Amino acid sequence: MPKALREYDWRQWLRLQPLTHAIKSARYRKIDRGFLRQPVRDGAIADIRDAARGRNVLLTAAFGDAQCLDLQLRLTNGLVRHDLHIVADNSISEASARENRQVCAAHGAAYVRLPANPWTVRNPSRSHGAALNWMWHNVLKPAAPAAFGFLDQDLFPTQPCDPFEPLEDAAFYGDLRWAGARWYLWAGYCFFRFDAVGREPLDFGLDWFAGLDTGGANWEVLYRGVDPSTVPQRPITAFAALPGVELRQAYCEWRGSWLHEVGLDGDLSLKAKKRAAVLRLLEPALEASPRSARQGG
Repeated sequence: MPKALREYDWRQWLRLQPLTHAIKSARYRKIDRGFLRQPVRDGAIADIRDAARGRNVLLTAAFGDAQCLDLQLRLTNGLVRHDLHIVADNSISEASARENRQVCAAHGAAYVRLPANPWTVRNPSRSHGAALNWMWHNVLKPAAPAAFGFLDQDLFPTQPCDPFEPLEDAAFYGDLRWAGARWYLWAGYCFFRFDAVGREPLDFGLDWFAGLDTGGANWEVLYRGVDPSTVPQRPITAFAALPGVELRQAYCEWRGSWLHEVGLDGDLSLKAKKRAAVLRLLEPALEASPRSARQGG
């Protein structure tokens, strides 16, 4: 929803920004509601709900990069304690969808081909948020898992871990982002205990006029009344994936022991070299990851 009226200064009032923001927000919500009602293009939704019920579920919103998805599923299978991994395919082309479907089949991940997303070409952040909201309303909420977590497709674990463990003492956690006085959980790594949030009107979209990116629309619903210092955190370190290249041109991150390729940032002409560097960094984890970590026990 738009910012509170008191947050607009007189210059913004002169440009009628409160009115235009309210109109645009209403239009965006109408488009999003229409998308939520669209049927799945591929995927055994009823079976996936049954498989997710009462369990710890990872969910990745995927797009046109089957190699990236393959890397993540290989590593989460071997290193991350969880019960079920669902892939929500937000790809544009049918060719990319076929490749993602094959990767999921190879690694035992549940596959959902989302309806055509109205935001994909126009706004990647809105597209991502709409994909998460479709999965929340049509899969996760009806399934009532014990807990669920969202992962960016290009986020890779490199050591054994249980990302659901912090939920024993917290209703939700993840990597914090700030927009002025507001904060929210980054949509690429955020985990929620269903019994704590399942009855709330969750919105994993963005609230751009308040400066909040994907996941930030939950500010009013979840985050506003919570002290951010109580949310479990992990260190985040930015680095250049390629030697002799500026950080902004080959931007990557270590998020705790997870490697974030940040595939949409940097110099796109270096994308192939950056991927090769990421693969080299992941080699030890790919070789050493045990096969038994997937089961939650």
